[in-house]
Amino acid sequence: MEFSSKLLEKAVNEMSQLPGIGKRTALRLVLHLLKQPETQAINLANALSQLRTEVNFCKSCFNVSDTEVCEICANPRRQPEIICVVEDIRDVMAIENTSSFKGLYHVLGGKISPMDGIGPTDLNIQPLVEKVKSGTVKELIFALGSTMEGDTTNFYIYKQIQGYNIETSTIARGISVGNELEYTDEITLGRSIINRIPFEASLKS
Repeated sequence: MEFSSKLLEKAVNEMSQLPGIGKRTALRLVLHLLKQPETQAINLANALSQLRTEVNFCKSCFNVSDTEVCEICANPRRQPEIICVVEDIRDVMAIENTSSFKGLYHVLGGKISPMDGIGPTDLNIQPLVEKVKSGTVKELIFALGSTMEGDTTNFYIYKQIQGYNIETSTIARGISVGNELEYTDEITLGRSIINRIPFEASLKS
């Protein structure tokens, strides 16, 4: 792709590094910004810069937050004894949109994947185990995607907390195997949480 401007080329190259954005799509987006009022591009740049430098991760659940503790963890109307274990922030947003879950979350930051060089120590698993050890958690709901990596991560955590007086469950398999939670419709996802099954039962299926 030939560019008449080095500045245009640089902007396209940076934009094309975003997931799902190829060079042609990046060029279309950059040219669109050029057509808009200058303030729009400046506001976008400032928002991204502020996001990168000022965003926090909740010290309790590792969700993205503007404060030290996120609004969900700080909400006294939530049920702190029930924790839903998810892969990333998008899953928290997807489940919250169902309005079917009133507990708290724990964001792992990924899934165990030896092929990608991701092991248990690369994820927020140990803080979750420590929560269970504290005795304040009554139930863990595994809400990772129905993939080999998701099942491996679920089983690893399950083995780490065996021996503690805690109930473990997993979302019902109304979600197709291999699907990510963020792409599941809200009704199906909400029902899968309400109709969750004991984790031990999922090992036999």
